Amino acid sequence: MTSFKTFARAGHWPTLAASFLYFDFCFAIWVLNGAMGPFISETYGLSAAQKGFMVSVPILAGALMRFPLGVLAQYIGRKNAAMVEMTLVIAALLFGFLFVDSYDGVLAMGVLLGIAGASFGVALSLGSGWYPPKYKGLAMGIAGAGNSGTVLAVLFAPPLATAYGWQTVYGLAAATMLLPLAVMWFAAKEPPDREHQTFREHISCLFEKDGWAFSLIYVVTFGGFIGLASFLPTYFYDQFKVTKIEAGQLTMLATLMGSAVRVLGGWLSDRIGGVNTLSGVLLAVALTLTACGFAGTSLAGTTLLFMLCFAALGAGNGALFQLVPLRWPLTTAVAGSMIGEVGALGGGFLPNAMGLSKQFTGSYLGGFLAFTVLALAMLLMLRIVQIRWTRTWAEKGGRARTGAEPAPAAVAPRVTRVAPRRRRA
Repeated sequence: MTSFKTFARAGHWPTLAASFLYFDFCFAIWVLNGAMGPFISETYGLSAAQKGFMVSVPILAGALMRFPLGVLAQYIGRKNAAMVEMTLVIAALLFGFLFVDSYDGVLAMGVLLGIAGASFGVALSLGSGWYPPKYKGLAMGIAGAGNSGTVLAVLFAPPLATAYGWQTVYGLAAATMLLPLAVMWFAAKEPPDREHQTFREHISCLFEKDGWAFSLIYVVTFGGFIGLASFLPTYFYDQFKVTKIEAGQLTMLATLMGSAVRVLGGWLSDRIGGVNTLSGVLLAVALTLTACGFAGTSLAGTTLLFMLCFAALGAGNGALFQLVPLRWPLTTAVAGSMIGEVGALGGGFLPNAMGLSKQFTGSYLGGFLAFTVLALAMLLMLRIVQIRWTRTWAEKGGRARTGAEPAPAAVAPRVTRVAPRRRRA
């Protein structure tokens, strides 16, 4: 309790709370089509491949919108950017409530739901911006636990869709977005670490090897989380013939684990290092996904394995974003948005792989194994690049460097010494 009070006093906790709520509600909206996947696919008689594509559209759209929102936040402030985004989300949901009445309309609505998916980098940077480096991992873990919005979507959307129709859920969701909008307006304060840099300086991380290494790892940890969370209602409904509401409840059990453990991942990484945590995470993801592929006849076994897989993915998300502010201390918001954008694009891979595997082989096993191979490849890459990381900007295992140490070579500015000219006699 004492350590938590110390943490709370080290920053501005109302801003952290507002950031969590903002990300939580936006995340719920982002995966709304996935939560209602069984209803939508039944209405329009979709094939397995169409189901996978429908679920992937909001993920891909959200990924592409993340970086532009991160750049915008640098010019108008993270709080203002968050409020602009939530206003657009409300308008998008009203469009869905009033005008979506075809499969093409659902796909268009998926693009609009992507606006909500752009919230990630801004939410984490806003929430952690008031906290010193030694607490960044925990602060980002708390803000990032807003991916628990998946739980809200899969828990409430199916019963509401059963009672009132799935199009009505869009209208109800628009009303709920007024809560985080109000909290952001009254409780949040713009952090003091606002960055004043040129556009080229903002996007410099796009041209660095470390930026792409982080992004590819995030393809597995976050891409796996959002991809599975969006597709699981359809998977449980098709594979085990449960009801639509039961499919949402089973998905909730898995996603709740991932959201809760994200905070633990950030906390653990502050202590043993993000690299060490990520290594264990990627191995656990590979093992559990492979087991899920072969446990397709056992509902209880599959649900338990998904819970373990989501726990690993959640911890991995927290661990990776413990490392981001260490590597890019002055451009955390934009670096986080870029990494989040590429990582979220990976979320579109998994639903499509699952849908195509089911349609052409009659089984989801191929989709599971494809993502397993990707996780193992990222583990190998991590073990190679961490050698340089721990020699330049992080301590062994990926922990934060102490203030007494010199600035890391990877991020410290280069200083050129010029010898004074001698005056001629």
